Amino acid sequence: MTAQPRPLADKLAERIRRHGPILFSEFMDAALYDPELGYYSAARRAGAEPTGIAGDYFTAAQVQPVFGRVACEALRRIREEMALPEPCTVADWGAGRALMGEYLSGFRYVAVEAGQPAPAPFEGIVFANELFDALPVDVVRCTPGEARLQRVGWQDGAFRWVDAGPPPQSWRDYVERLSRRMEGHEEWWLELPVRLGSVLAQIGGALRRGAVVVIDYGYTEREVVRFPRGTLMSYRRHAASEDVLRDPGMRDITAHVPFTFLEQCAAEAGFRAGKLQNLAAWLLDAGERDSFASALRAESGEEEARLRLQLKTLLFGMGETFRCLRLEKGA
Repeated sequence: MTAQPRPLADKLAERIRRHGPILFSEFMDAALYDPELGYYSAARRAGAEPTGIAGDYFTAAQVQPVFGRVACEALRRIREEMALPEPCTVADWGAGRALMGEYLSGFRYVAVEAGQPAPAPFEGIVFANELFDALPVDVVRCTPGEARLQRVGWQDGAFRWVDAGPPPQSWRDYVERLSRRMEGHEEWWLELPVRLGSVLAQIGGALRRGAVVVIDYGYTEREVVRFPRGTLMSYRRHAASEDVLRDPGMRDITAHVPFTFLEQCAAEAGFRAGKLQNLAAWLLDAGERDSFASALRAESGEEEARLRLQLKTLLFGMGETFRCLRLEKGA
């Protein structure tokens, strides 16, 4: 008889008992991407969808068809501006269920799931919608004059933060730079985006010429002062919690994207960053040609009303929360 997989909490607790406390990036990686028990893999294997009304959170890619139609127009403009080859390839990096594929008519659509090898080098567009917020991070707890890396331990039947000494030398400049923004606070927590640079390097290795469209929630370095408790959150049934150590594998875990650092990593990967804007501005730029007529195309008044509500959600809900950054290479 095949042994049944243990809950991920048991698996991680046993790992900690054997080898000691682990980095939060290891904990988050297992919680989201463990092949058997991780949040995304377990849900999809069970036929469940972690997003949407019946899931734990919404993404812009689910506000369909309006988001797909407007995004398609925005990508067409990029194709024209950069004179990209036809058929133009759009690599949906972190595609999940590949919801965008249906709406990107006229493009060669390639879905790239997290953890998969990069596609063969191409010229075109990388669409990175809520990719970077799901990358594992490490955690540092700071007080004036001191920064302490945090690991995840197991004590009294629960996962707990464990002080693990100074952060790695390679991240101390980053910690000091952000900590200068926290003057006046007695304590603050920072996330170290330890996987961001390698993912951008992977994208840069695959994209010979073209653009990357990054859509995510995040902050610039000057805005980090808004988050003295850090930005890590977990989500379950549309309820947010700061307890990111609870029930690994059963909840989504995210961290805001540090856009200033992302731009620096993008430059190292051969990209030039454009203007950082909110999602609403990006959508308005794309829809202005026909005043959103194509996005609101409907066969009945009832359907048109539904589509207008979708557009309102995107512009005045998600549009003010999410940001969009365009990166270009070889222009």
